[in-house]
Amino acid sequence: MLRTHAAQRREVEGSVARVSVIVPLYNKERYVCRALDSIAAQSFGDFEVIVVDDGSTDEGAALAANYPDRRFRVLHQPNAGPGAARNRGLAEAVGEYATFLDADDEWLPDFLQTAVRSLDGPSGGAATWSTVYVECPPGVSTEAMWRRRGLREGMHRVSAGTPPERMVYMLAFMLPCTTVARTEVVRKWNGYFAEHRCLYAEDAFLWLKVLLNEAVAFSLAPLVKIHRDAASLSDNRSGARPLEPFLQRPDLIRAACPAECRPLLECFYTIRAFKTACVWGYWGQWRQARGLRSRFRTARDYRLPYYWSSLVCSTPLGAAAGSLWRAATR
Repeated sequence: MLRTHAAQRREVEGSVARVSVIVPLYNKERYVCRALDSIAAQSFGDFEVIVVDDGSTDEGAALAANYPDRRFRVLHQPNAGPGAARNRGLAEAVGEYATFLDADDEWLPDFLQTAVRSLDGPSGGAATWSTVYVECPPGVSTEAMWRRRGLREGMHRVSAGTPPERMVYMLAFMLPCTTVARTEVVRKWNGYFAEHRCLYAEDAFLWLKVLLNEAVAFSLAPLVKIHRDAASLSDNRSGARPLEPFLQRPDLIRAACPAECRPLLECFYTIRAFKTACVWGYWGQWRQARGLRSRFRTARDYRLPYYWSSLVCSTPLGAAAGSLWRAATR
């Protein structure tokens, strides 16, 4: 359920903010005040903040509960993962727009104002608005990278003619902390993937359904700081990453995909499966890589990115090369 009776009651009583900011919190005591300060400092002030304490064992939830701003409140739940925490906040949201700031990242002061102005105005037909982030460290904007990947300012809509690699980049561009969405759209597509305390790509499962069905707006202004040194859950550098939920449950995405976009979706699946197979092979899991690769192969997939590298990584030779490379770069 993505809307509670409490949220409906606040709407009836007139306690409505235009934007609901949802902050999933799990053991981020060192960083949470930085994130909350960046919200309080927004030039657009018509918002509510819902911090969802996902079973933290440090003092982060207490810091959030004592934050000196009446627009901020804290909910508590047993640890269930970031998708479940975001969905809990979404169920309580009353805003027309919803956005999700991780507790170790921060927004620049005009993030919300720019997003609302865009969705209210030129991008009024868009379901979501997403923008560029600054990678910290070293504090460098990723704008140039996204431009090289072919992304441009303005509204976009995926169609049968969209290049599959372009859709891969569009999905990668849409992060929870860089995206503001119409609340009704996020609820329509059932929120974030939350099964089995998912810790990786739970957001992509949602945004992929949105991309296949809705218009989206992109901005290339760097208005978010993502702090990689704060040990994000998805930043796994010591082993193979988990299988993405959209590859675990492709049937759920297929069911939401318009018929004309099904060939595009299958190519997207193949590219992402090949990329994951490369990572798994690098970490020595070549048998799993081979199985994944076989599961998502298509008739002309040799034309797609990662075809040849995933082929090598799905063999003992690829696993041996990965082991040698890790040893050489320690």
